[in-house]
Amino acid sequence: MKTRHSPRMIARTIAVIVVTFAVMLAGPARSASTSNATATAKPTAKPTPTKKPTPTPRPTPTAHTTPTPIATPIAASCGPFGNPPAKLFAKVIPKCTGGKLLGPSKDSDGTPRYACLYEPSIASAGNPLPLVIFLHASNATADSIQTTKLLSVFATAQVSNDVDLEASALTPSPGFIVLAPEGRDIQQLFPITHGHGTGFDYWYRQFSPAGDVTINGTLYKENVDAAMIDQFVAGEVATGKVDSNSIFITGWSTGGAMANLYALSRPSVAAAAPYAAPNAFGALSDTCRQTPITAAPAANTQLQIFNLGLPSDQVHRNCDFAGLCPNLESMETSLLSLGVGVHDTIIDSRQNPANGCLATCGTNANGDATNKMANSTGATNDNTWPTTVTPAMLDFFRVHPLTARPQ
Repeated sequence: MKTRHSPRMIARTIAVIVVTFAVMLAGPARSASTSNATATAKPTAKPTPTKKPTPTPRPTPTAHTTPTPIATPIAASCGPFGNPPAKLFAKVIPKCTGGKLLGPSKDSDGTPRYACLYEPSIASAGNPLPLVIFLHASNATADSIQTTKLLSVFATAQVSNDVDLEASALTPSPGFIVLAPEGRDIQQLFPITHGHGTGFDYWYRQFSPAGDVTINGTLYKENVDAAMIDQFVAGEVATGKVDSNSIFITGWSTGGAMANLYALSRPSVAAAAPYAAPNAFGALSDTCRQTPITAAPAANTQLQIFNLGLPSDQVHRNCDFAGLCPNLESMETSLLSLGVGVHDTIIDSRQNPANGCLATCGTNANGDATNKMANSTGATNDNTWPTTVTPAMLDFFRVHPLTARPQ
């Protein structure tokens, strides 16, 4: 939906963006000021000092809403893992309605982190179940899982691939565990109001399974969000309730990009099925784009992936927000050239199968934040979880446990 703004609001927004970019260019970290920088006329007399009012806390978003597009690229100091780590603005605590709140558990930066856990009553050490990780979109929280179909079927859907070979049929084994880690309020290289909001930092792509790495004498810490996901997954696996052969991941929009990068870097992840993901290796204002490869990189424009056997079902619309349909397909092409399995599921606005990306919604392989159709129809599509396709996504998981991979 297109929103009209007053000239004053437009001027204020432009000023904020200018200040943000200026601060970011001053150092290696992606940082920005969110203070309003609107110029005002100098008063003729010094006003009487008054007590500064306590600012109203910024509300925690609970649903996925597509932000207003910003087309201007953001300058960054590119390194061997793309962009520098994102600047932190605030921690976020989800409500986890109907589930269990995990945390606080401090991440490697010392920030308290949280996750939502949903376990069927039948989950136990004697009856381990598949684990599905859900990563929310930008400007949303882990509570946005409530708007998907996952929690309505997590106690009944057959995601285990238990086969009775003698009967040549599935052994009934319903249920799967859902883990929904919470992101942080961070600086983002995605079209988002104020330049920061809740989400995961997939622009700093240091997802090495080895943890921190040193390159040419410089220490690069592991991506703090990836390490946090590892921590919550390990905690649930330690209970004995998880079938370690069936750990899967999905995500929504930018959470889908994070899901792709995480899955491509973690051999313990059996399969991925994200929705509406941008290209995890570069999209829109990200100036530190990289190409996935299978060996040690020879340049900062390359990034090594570690889970080459990963099968993924890339679910997306033929018209997506900011013209990202061809952007995701460019990532699919890169992965296919490496022998990484990709299933491309394209649907239209009615969630019916589609043959390809709509040219009227954007043809730029990097995305198009100025395309009007992408920012109206595409934004609506992006904001709507594909409930009719969710059963197929779960069945994709079922047939792709780790043991299904070629030996």
